[in-house]
Amino acid sequence: MSVIHVEGSAGRLRLGHLDMACTIGRGGLCAAADKREGDGCTPVGVWSLRGVLLRPGKVEPVGLRLPWRWIRPGDGWSDDPADAAYNRPVRLPRGFSVESLRRADGAYDVIVVLGHNDAPPEPGRGSAIFFHLSEGRPTAGCVAVERDDMLRLLPLLAPGDVMAIA
Repeated sequence: MSVIHVEGSAGRLRLGHLDMACTIGRGGLCAAADKREGDGCTPVGVWSLRGVLLRPGKVEPVGLRLPWRWIRPGDGWSDDPADAAYNRPVRLPRGFSVESLRRADGAYDVIVVLGHNDAPPEPGRGSAIFFHLSEGRPTAGCVAVERDDMLRLLPLLAPGDVMAIA
């Protein structure tokens, strides 16, 4: 098992010998128990890497060992505490608040889904906590790295690996 170490306040991510800049949420770090939907906070804790979502035509799945799938038109992630599918992938359109996984920017060209608040999801305790590509600004609560860094990391990741955010 490999551990991706994230030092949120220092803006650093480490995996083995690799050390790189990372970005966290605009609300800084918070205890996972204090995480609330929309607070912009990145939850401290150890989160399993559930799998990878890739945008077709943007990134190829070369050397991936984590389970992965393509992001399709209409793919979303429920961020509405009133939705029975809260903090789960959903199809658009939907009668609840949903984050589209096909963004105009490149942030979601690669999404590593983190196991935060998913076993089972507790409504309002935070959704869509991902490891994704940086767009040069704080995230909404995720961890992000530059594209080249993500492409170096992805082939090193395997089932059972975790991200430790501190």
